[in-house]
Amino acid sequence: MDPSAREWLTTNSHAHEDFDAADLVEHLAAKGETLSVVIPARNEAATVGDVVSVLRRQLVEEIPLVSELVVIDSDSTDDTAQVAADAGATVHRSADIAPHLGSHPGKGEALWKSLFVTSGDHLVFVDADLTQWGPHFVTGLIGALIADPATQLVKGWYDRVLDVDGQAPSTEGGRVTELVARPVLDLWWPELAGVVQPLAGEWAATRSLMESISVPTGYGVEIASLIDTHTRHGLDGIAQVDLGARAHRHQKDHDLAVMAAELLAVVDSRRGGRPRPIDVAAQELQQFTREDGWRTRPVPLSQRPPACDQAGYPEGPR
Repeated sequence: MDPSAREWLTTNSHAHEDFDAADLVEHLAAKGETLSVVIPARNEAATVGDVVSVLRRQLVEEIPLVSELVVIDSDSTDDTAQVAADAGATVHRSADIAPHLGSHPGKGEALWKSLFVTSGDHLVFVDADLTQWGPHFVTGLIGALIADPATQLVKGWYDRVLDVDGQAPSTEGGRVTELVARPVLDLWWPELAGVVQPLAGEWAATRSLMESISVPTGYGVEIASLIDTHTRHGLDGIAQVDLGARAHRHQKDHDLAVMAAELLAVVDSRRGGRPRPIDVAAQELQQFTREDGWRTRPVPLSQRPPACDQAGYPEGPR
């Protein structure tokens, strides 16, 4: 491992047990800062209600750590929005936010649009499809984010539980992480080799960071934000926190190939410093199976510019 990565592991790694929700409330209040939790969701009616209700009960009502609990509904065709609202979230449809800026499908788009409808000084992102998790995901992430003023971004890490029908659960989840994300970081950004889960869906960032970086509209948002934070703020701007174990709905390998193609394009665009434009015309992945023959899959490669530069973005205190 790169020596700088090894040193970073010693100084910038935390555990969720290090942080107490009540203490975090006092810390934020003393600094006059607030926390927004954002949950991007697409067709997650089966799980989003539990995620929202637990966070609302424990971190909004019992301990007022979270000032805003927001679900960004990304073109769901099921009851995701209604379930989330009934559970206590403020729900926005991604396409309805800043409509003058247009709309794209994808997770990154939902997170980028969330900047226009939230006001927290700090942001914690939590996936909507979690089945094994806890509110300590939020306390661990915000605790690690505010533990050092230099920290701009925190990645959660955990045992990725792979729970497939008919098979015994294992911790062999995170296939794209281990086969794509970590190898390319080891090769091109070896100082980031200590980041255990570069694609973690549970992560935290300062608003000032998120509003100032380019955001891929699809699944490339997590690795892009990590690399861009490193480019701007160095290793001191990044931390990680052990959140224990996590389980969620898993995709088939052929579907993960689309995610892998997007990640490779996003990462390649960031080699050498500032992000370069990606040729969004080349948005197709060719796949072959014996049963179905050749098929073409779209790969989302659009990127949003920094939100703070966009017309209609809130200015001043929000």
